[in-house]
Amino acid sequence: MSAAEKPRNAAFDPMLVASLVALLAIGAIMVGSASISIADRQTGEPLFYLTRHVGAIGVGLVGMLAASLVPTDVWYRMNWLLLVIAFGLLAVVLIPGVGHAVNGSRRWLLVGPVTLQASEPARLCLLLYISSYAVRRAQELGASLNGLVKPLLVIGAASALLLVEPDFGSSVVLGATALGVLFVAGARLRDFLLAVAVGGVLLTILALSSQYRLARLMVFRDPWADPFAGGFQLTQSLIAIGRGDIGGVGLGESVQKLFYLPEAHTDFVFAVLVEELGFVGASIVIALFGIVVYRAVKLGRDALQSGMHFQGLVAIGIGVMLGFEAFINIGVNTGLLPTKGLPLPLVSYGRSSTVVTLIALGFLLRIHRELHGNQKRLVQRGYVR
Repeated sequence: MSAAEKPRNAAFDPMLVASLVALLAIGAIMVGSASISIADRQTGEPLFYLTRHVGAIGVGLVGMLAASLVPTDVWYRMNWLLLVIAFGLLAVVLIPGVGHAVNGSRRWLLVGPVTLQASEPARLCLLLYISSYAVRRAQELGASLNGLVKPLLVIGAASALLLVEPDFGSSVVLGATALGVLFVAGARLRDFLLAVAVGGVLLTILALSSQYRLARLMVFRDPWADPFAGGFQLTQSLIAIGRGDIGGVGLGESVQKLFYLPEAHTDFVFAVLVEELGFVGASIVIALFGIVVYRAVKLGRDALQSGMHFQGLVAIGIGVMLGFEAFINIGVNTGLLPTKGLPLPLVSYGRSSTVVTLIALGFLLRIHRELHGNQKRLVQRGYVR
């Protein structure tokens, strides 16, 4: 290997970090803009939600730093503990008096003055567990259907707890992430396709068997047929996006956020962003997410090629998870998908999501550091020239 080809002494991936900083900055600006009116009306403090959002970013950055300092082997060895923590969080949130219900959904735990959405850390713990399983049982996973069914039963049990909350969106993201990791880890294509088909059938049955979900599907097909009831949120989102045109109406000038568009600073912040910053702003945000997902998947691929299988699967899983969440949120905002209660990572107001996403990105920073260190040692020992 020539001097120019040797691994560079980079402590972090500059493209990943730059995209992360840009998304955090855009998110803070949009949360402040989208929430200022509703915060003033509800609390008398126009910057109430922005202040809390910035606080969550601060906590998340501390968590990201901590995650970047812990060797990934620690998480590999803690796989069973992570599984227990994940199921403990998903189960305890359903206990009356312990779990906190909002709008009919019991998804939150009250930890002092802070509310924690249990599904966020649980999904990250399950990703680490599935990645560990795929490494420990690699031979079985690649040789038989049974090797794929075992971890999917674990994911199925977790998804069942999520559906009781109910949190259909998180269960879809969890299933897609797990399938992606297991396929990359070596699951046979025919087993993978069978699992996808079974999962699709189960999701269809779940959607059609619930009157609440069925109503959302019907509204999704034609929101303008009921624009002042079931279709209100989606039609207001589409109006906001339509007003944005190419360059937007200007930062802070959104009309839809003035009590027309529900959840303007949370699940539908992307619609406000498009209204104020237009197609140009939306394209920048989508491109930034594309960079984050690409760098995560590339990091995972490089780690797998270097023999760091657990680290590679975790990196790819994080990329798939963030990409799928962003895809669903943007799809919901633009009317391409039925309404789901998923925030736009790093952009929407959602303190649990922000903190856990930053911790997950801390794993990417750690994996990048370990990968570089591994390559450097190979060069020094003469294994790579």
